[in-house]
Amino acid sequence: MGVVMIDGTTVRSFVNDEAHFVKSVDEAFAALDLNHDGVLSRSELRRAFESTRLVDTDFGVDVAMPPEDVTKLYDSIFARFDCDNSGTVDQKEFRDEIRNILLAIADGLGSNPIQMALEEGDKNLLKKAADLEASKMAKPN
Repeated sequence: MGVVMIDGTTVRSFVNDEAHFVKSVDEAFAALDLNHDGVLSRSELRRAFESTRLVDTDFGVDVAMPPEDVTKLYDSIFARFDCDNSGTVDQKEFRDEIRNILLAIADGLGSNPIQMALEEGDKNLLKKAADLEASKMAKPN
């Protein structure tokens, strides 16, 4: 397990580095597209969010939500991603909403750094932001 420090500047810098951002988000999209049809279904996107356990934990304590509330939550998340109401999320929609989410995180963090504990081999986007920042700092001027 490792620990990285990030703040709003780190996250915003990652989002603004178009090449790294697009590559990272497109890799995440491809990993979520289980049937490789080029779009994310409601169930593929839900599976991704379920794996984060954000819904059933509150500061590390399991919280039970009624199944109908969980379904409503995932439906509202899906609706945010499915901008054209096609019933699927294409790569551009996914990229655009991830950009919005990361910029909201950056705004929320501001200049206040936080520590993130990560599992070995973690490929989440906030870790990629920290890695990009570290690589920039390691480059000689």
